[in-house]
Amino acid sequence: MKRSKTLLLGVGNYLMGDEGIGVHVAQRLAISQEIPGIDVVDGGTGGFHLLEFFEQYEKVILVDATLDGLKPGTIRCIQPKYASDFPPEISAHDIGLKDLVSALQLLGRMPELYLFVVSIESIQQQGMELTNEIEECIPLLLASIRGVV
Repeated sequence: MKRSKTLLLGVGNYLMGDEGIGVHVAQRLAISQEIPGIDVVDGGTGGFHLLEFFEQYEKVILVDATLDGLKPGTIRCIQPKYASDFPPEISAHDIGLKDLVSALQLLGRMPELYLFVVSIESIQQQGMELTNEIEECIPLLLASIRGVV
């Protein structure tokens, strides 16, 4: 199977509502294929098992939730080069992603990386549905992602 040069990796906990925005986006794109020319992976809650994906692609687009106090549905794009470049308020699984970036730096295998963070109100929410604010931001998020593909 021929791989594209770009990977979209959605991370988050699908069972915790808005905290799972990255997984929701990855699952939708995998089905709709509305952004052609990219591979899509549901990365769950991150961790070192995702290292192989980072090593196989020239460009990786991460989508994740953040608790930054901004209005829910606010989208920011960050280009982290080091673990310290990740926002301190990224959601519950951030330690795994930060460690992953540190490992890639040590191995000299860091791809071009774009981190799209979506502001959420809480990670305490249980359930598989997104709130209206987060659901409504998805078209703008997809347009932003298209801008870096």
